[in-house]
Parts: sequence; structure tokens; C-alpha cells
Amino acid sequence: MDVRNTAGGSLQISLDVIAKIARLAALEVDGVANVSSGSTQTMRGLLSKTSLQKDVAVDMKDGVAAVTVHIIPYYGSKVMDVCKKVQENVKQTIQIMTGITVSRVNVVAAGLAEPKAADAE
Repeated sequence: MDVRNTAGGSLQISLDVIAKIARLAALEVDGVANVSSGSTQTMRGLLSKTSLQKDVAVDMKDGVAAVTVHIIPYYGSKVMDVCKKVQENVKQTIQIMTGITVSRVNVVAAGLAEPKAADAE
């Protein structure tokens, strides 16, 4: 949690809020189908460590955030380009909305989605 003391009291931004901002910023990028850990929902998957993995993780040290986002890009997209755009958008959005410095954004392509349906018209 980021806590800042002001003359009128303290201001706090929870890690969950930062993670939600990161998730929504990642979804804004063209080529991202979803933000997900990519874990399976079988009984084995539910019991494995990967099923406990969050789709967005935020680590805060000395007021600086490091973010990891697991995305599902669309098949046919240039995955590395999509990942770079996610890095940029997540970092910029968090910094603009919260004033928190983001040291790094790690992006994991955790799966692949069916291509977007072409417009019928």
C-alpha cells in the first residue's frame, strides 16, 4: 500500500487499486484479448501453484511499484509488440492516475485467444 502523509491526514492507495488500474490499462491495448493467469480450472489446476497465480501482481518497495501482468493476446497479433505496448500503457496509466513511480512492468503472454471475428458487413 502506498501511504502519503499530508497536512490534512494520510492518503492511501491499496495494491488492489493499482492492480485494477494495470489490468484495465492492459485491456486497452489492441491485441489483448484478456488479462489472465492462464491456469486451467481442472482439479489438478485448482490444486497447483499456478492456479494461485494472480493475473496482475504489484510489489511495492519504498514507494516504487513493480508490476507483473499476465495477458492473453489474440492469435495473429505480433505478441512481442503487444507486450511492449502493454508495458508502456500500464506504466504510464499507473503513474498518471496515482503519482506512484513504476520501476518495471513485466508482461507474461500466458495463453493465446482465438482471432477477433471479422465484421460481418
